[in-house]
Amino acid sequence: MKIEKNTAVTLRFKVSELGGKVVEESKEPMVYLHGGYGNTLPKLEEALDGQLPGYEIKLDLQPEDAFGVRDESLLRSLPKKQFPPGVKLGGQLEGRGDDGQVQIFTVMKIKGDTVLLDGNHPLAGKALRFDVKVLEVRAASEEEIAHQHVHGEHGHHH
Repeated sequence: MKIEKNTAVTLRFKVSELGGKVVEESKEPMVYLHGGYGNTLPKLEEALDGQLPGYEIKLDLQPEDAFGVRDESLLRSLPKKQFPPGVKLGGQLEGRGDDGQVQIFTVMKIKGDTVLLDGNHPLAGKALRFDVKVLEVRAASEEEIAHQHVHGEHGHHH
């Protein structure tokens, strides 16, 4: 079956910086609902459209097509007393951005009584290479289409 709108696509992937450093590699296959549902990067979805199981691709993406360019306005410096005990370097916390929306912040530095947070995606600002192999393609269920994501093994669980 070809990859097209409303198919569940199972794949393995590796993400590297263009210099070669691996930043993420799937240990288990990943499954996503194809068709513009925001379940994967648009340029990756575009590259996979119409392909069959067994298809492999190396796709180089600039920051704007991957996880975005860095936004320095997403950096925060807050008093350590505003955090729960045990706040750690590299930890992720949920907060609110300037627009009031939920935002994930990464603890970048703890200096004395101050905690520096970064609301950018950890891979923002980086050009990346995606090595992807399509393992399986199947028709998505009506429920998966209604929920706009894949259910079950390697997919979303309710």
